[in-house]
Amino acid sequence: MHMTRTILLAAAAGLLGSCTPPPSLDRVLANDNRHTAGTLRRDTLALHLVVRTAEWRPESDTTAMVRVAAFAEENKPAQIPAPLIRVREGTVIDATVRNGLTDSTIRIIGLSTRPAAVHDTIVLKPGESRHVTFAAGKAGTYLYRASQGNCKDGEREQAGGAFIVDPPDGSPPDRVFVINIWGNPIDSTNYSNAVAINGRSWPATERIDAVVGDTLRWRVVNASDRPHPMHLHGAYYRVDSKSDPFADTLYTPDARRLVVTEVMDPAQSMSIVWTPVRAGRWLFHCHIAFHVIPTDARIVPATRGSHDEMSTDPLHHMAGLVIGIDARLPKGMRDPERGPPRTLDLFVQQGPKRGRTDRSLSFILQEGATPPGADSIVLPGSPLILTRDEPTDVRVHNRLREPVSIHWHGLELESYSDGVTGWSGDAARAAPFVAPGSTFTAHLSMPRAGTFIYHTHVRDVHQLAAGLYGPILVLAPGTQYDPRTDHTFVVGWDGDSNKVHLLINGDSLSSPPLRIKLGETHRFRFINIGAAGDAYFTLKRDTTLAEWHALAKDGADLPESQRTVRKAALDINVGETYDFAFTPTSRGQYLLSAPTGKRPVHWERRIIVE
Repeated sequence: MHMTRTILLAAAAGLLGSCTPPPSLDRVLANDNRHTAGTLRRDTLALHLVVRTAEWRPESDTTAMVRVAAFAEENKPAQIPAPLIRVREGTVIDATVRNGLTDSTIRIIGLSTRPAAVHDTIVLKPGESRHVTFAAGKAGTYLYRASQGNCKDGEREQAGGAFIVDPPDGSPPDRVFVINIWGNPIDSTNYSNAVAINGRSWPATERIDAVVGDTLRWRVVNASDRPHPMHLHGAYYRVDSKSDPFADTLYTPDARRLVVTEVMDPAQSMSIVWTPVRAGRWLFHCHIAFHVIPTDARIVPATRGSHDEMSTDPLHHMAGLVIGIDARLPKGMRDPERGPPRTLDLFVQQGPKRGRTDRSLSFILQEGATPPGADSIVLPGSPLILTRDEPTDVRVHNRLREPVSIHWHGLELESYSDGVTGWSGDAARAAPFVAPGSTFTAHLSMPRAGTFIYHTHVRDVHQLAAGLYGPILVLAPGTQYDPRTDHTFVVGWDGDSNKVHLLINGDSLSSPPLRIKLGETHRFRFINIGAAGDAYFTLKRDTTLAEWHALAKDGADLPESQRTVRKAALDINVGETYDFAFTPTSRGQYLLSAPTGKRPVHWERRIIVE
């Protein structure tokens, strides 16, 4: 269900700690997961692990520090993520684990044979050790983790790491990225967060060098108790497997799907494959706004409205779960030629207070020769109806009193137009803010027909909640957009505080009835571009779920094995889009609905089949 900011900042029950470790001179080393822990002799990996107190500085070696419980190999520095365990099928793990904390019992999961029908737990009191021996088991990407005591005032998810089992003949070269979180409330409204990928928080996270056309294989492990919709700019990635700590599901080739955003549930892992298609700088990041902005994703959070929020320097206006990617062209290769573009004019507008926001913001597309009125507002922003393979320039005119930046979510476009101020483009020419009163021209490319999004990429929570988002519908050449049979449902936020409600197409309660004909096929496009959290849609006839035909995810056609007729229920997370075809087989009234608030408040739209 929809998660408000309160939930996102709250502790996940059961595995968290209020424990404040005593001072320590031991400093955590950021673990890039390139080296395997332990000593391998023939078919046995000898491993000696300890959980102890250490000082962690995820943002840089000189900025804020938190004292945490972290895994280490005996007589070696503590590491976050925990030391990488990586072996081949058939290997035996001979491990000793010691609790080096003086004030907390720890519970360890994941040191067992995979797949595991019974979930293992090793409980160690302060000073206790345990020896375990087990076969590694089936190839896959897994998690092991220690949790502290039964404390509940914050999050203690930094003592977790990757456990990789490779096939007997090994795996192709890959990288392993682990998400860890430590969090603590500062007061009733502010939260201290250390959110990290491989032990570092942006801007200290690793920069990935890549070459256009190369194949990159990544394993991403969510060692935290929060979900993370992981979004890639400028290219799609293929999801090859998803796993929990105890079992991995490797998809068959016909079940692998292309995405630009994939949700990782708490303690879940995934293996992905992708190829950069355009040169320039790109991002891989969590699409929950609170995990990537300086006011929420730092140990000492920036003040709302501060310089950091609106800085032109990407080292300041982003934070947390962000990885930077620099893709270069191979020798002799050039960027593709671009034909004469179609040109659109898009205005960024401000209006009066709306709902739970202190003002309304909007994207308005110019229709005809006259620009829109300065006070006109639509929510969501004007739909951009584009055509596959037709170059399109969008001239963005900023009528606000503050700068803006627009990300064209899901489009495989040039890097300079991607919309991340100070980062998109390259080191010699980085994309600027669209300053107040100025115009920026984004050069869009659309190699796929499908459903996409455009939205702000600065002051994310506030500007999104105020309305700076809209749908992009890319059509196949020769086809026309027909609003009678093509329907878009965009999820946004109303308010950026703990009292957030969802809006569907700008409303929290209802939309006008939709009348359709029996046997006629309609396309339903769903978009979630709230600041965080999921939305749950159902289409019912009376109390029974109807059926619809799954077509696409994130603008990419689903593989044939997933283009199925299924029950009409959709859980869609932030940064995702889905397309379905609905063909009613009986007359009468249907109801498309979604919860929009903490109480049982629902948005709904009646669909009358005649």
